[in-house]
Amino acid sequence: MVEQKFNGTSRPKPRWGGTRYVAKRRFCHFCADKVEVIDYKDPSKLRRYISDRGKIEPRHRTGTCARHQRALAVAIKRARHLALLPYVPEHIRKTGSVGD
Repeated sequence: MVEQKFNGTSRPKPRWGGTRYVAKRRFCHFCADKVEVIDYKDPSKLRRYISDRGKIEPRHRTGTCARHQRALAVAIKRARHLALLPYVPEHIRKTGSVGD
């Protein structure tokens, strides 16, 4: 068994000698800008929260809070209904399927 050496702290040093990756803290852009209502008529702002597959991005990826994520989902669905945003991305519409 490999004996781990302590470097003066309470945690053992990683065997590979590297430092741990610490991700940058995500924050809700709507809370930071003090947005009261998310406007469904602004598709350029909503596109940022849609994946390349046409799906609504989850909270852990975008960093939005729960309250604004719910409002964002409603706004994206309304924009899709009014044809401001696509339901399906263009490359899937052209080929007819995902794998072809």
